[in-house]
Amino acid sequence: MKIGIGGDHHGYGLKETLKKFIEESTDHEVVDFGAHSSDAVDYPGVAFEVAEAVSEKKVDRGVLVCGTGLGVAIAANKYPGIRAATTHDTYSAERAQLSNNAQIITLGAQIIGPEAAKKVVEAYLNVEWSGGSQRKVDQIVDRESQFLDQNFKDAAKSSC
Repeated sequence: MKIGIGGDHHGYGLKETLKKFIEESTDHEVVDFGAHSSDAVDYPGVAFEVAEAVSEKKVDRGVLVCGTGLGVAIAANKYPGIRAATTHDTYSAERAQLSNNAQIITLGAQIIGPEAAKKVVEAYLNVEWSGGSQRKVDQIVDRESQFLDQNFKDAAKSSC
């Protein structure tokens, strides 16, 4: 798989640790979307880039890191079709994929240590969506589509 990874300056150190871990302990390719230093970077832009790459199938899955893992999850989930889940333990990482077909997991560098984070990422990357909760995921996708369709119709009306 090709894994997109990114984060803000708060997540930079953990992102670098996870990037190295994935490259050295798996056969997955890593695409780094930044931050590329500990200089201040706003997390939404990085999260949007990873979400877009996942959506456009330029990468298969994503890992995002900020201080809490929450900001990057909120930002990534704004991208249509994306399901990003904040995970800080191996069970939630596995379930993010198995129950929700989450294409992205997020972690908080101020919440989880590097060794535990490696185990979380490993757990996430070692499971494949089996479709067992397809009915539930379809409900999420359908609701998102309804919302997006309505917003498109509303925008078209207001531009006339």
